[in-house]
Amino acid sequence: MFGDVYRGKRVFVTGHTGFKGSWLCLWLERLGAQVHGFALAPPTEPSLFEQAGIAAGITHTIGDVRNCATLEAALMAANPQFVFHLAAQPLVLESYAHPAETFATNVTGTINLMEAIRRTATRAAVVMVTTDKVYLNRETGQAYCEDDPLGGHDPYSASKAAMEVAVASWRSSFFSTDKLADHGITMATARAGNVIGGGDWSAGRIVPDLARTLAANQHPVLRNPQALRPWQHVLEPLGGYLWLGAMLAGPNGARFAEGWNFGPDPEDARRVGDLADAMLAAWGRPGWGDGHDPAAPHEAGLLRLAIDKARAELGWQPIWQFGQTIQRTAGWYQAVLERGEATRRACEADLDAYLADASAAGAPFV
Repeated sequence: MFGDVYRGKRVFVTGHTGFKGSWLCLWLERLGAQVHGFALAPPTEPSLFEQAGIAAGITHTIGDVRNCATLEAALMAANPQFVFHLAAQPLVLESYAHPAETFATNVTGTINLMEAIRRTATRAAVVMVTTDKVYLNRETGQAYCEDDPLGGHDPYSASKAAMEVAVASWRSSFFSTDKLADHGITMATARAGNVIGGGDWSAGRIVPDLARTLAANQHPVLRNPQALRPWQHVLEPLGGYLWLGAMLAGPNGARFAEGWNFGPDPEDARRVGDLADAMLAAWGRPGWGDGHDPAAPHEAGLLRLAIDKARAELGWQPIWQFGQTIQRTAGWYQAVLERGEATRRACEADLDAYLADASAAGAPFV
């Protein structure tokens, strides 16, 4: 049980002010963990971090992972038993506008964290979060598994693939599993699918763009409606990260210090237009317009993720299928934007529902 693993434990979360980081802090607080966050100020206005009052339940430092001294000081003060590294520049289109900054944050920032772990002699289970876009995507419709080649067309994808290479290097060079007794670090990477859910306010992402458009009674226009993605509710990969952390901290933790995919069932990979149709249906609104621009920067057209390894070796499984994911996501935005429900209450309702369904499915990570 998670509660037995995280209750009273010190957990260091980078990127805690972002969409996924805020949800992770909320879940960790529910589990009774002592959460210490490190991140830039909330990246959007509004932000889930502020709306849900995440800061009230944790201690945290506003800082940049590119700043070695500040990051190391925060890590030393936290003295963590678990580390979840989510801090990133996470947007494909933003990476075209600022490629050097994207690499500096996603690659150098990760190296700074690993070096801080080394210099402070931290002993912890460490989950490094990357993305499904780390794979060399030939857009054949193949579902990529953990042993497939890494690559990346756009700067974001390439930076995350480079992050995977850096983590593998530090793990081999400084945190090798055969010397675990000396350094005390079990480090894995986690590659999630396309994450959606309530509280994402980022520009250029399909769900928050749809939610803003629908709440304003405007007609949505999609920039890439034919793109196929492995959609999943934000709680799905977060449950995977937490369960992976628990396994890394267990007696056989070294066994799990490698890369892991967390995605939906294969049939739940859908096109952007299909997701928009489902969101519009949940909202009771008419259709969308096609705004595809052939001259726009390249974005992957086909992307699938294989999750057989996580199923077989971690016992992890997705809980919510595509329809339920859209229902919960649309319901969150309707509750907050249209009915004025408190953001934290809306989040807690989704977490309660997810945990109940996971328990009913016999999942080990509740």
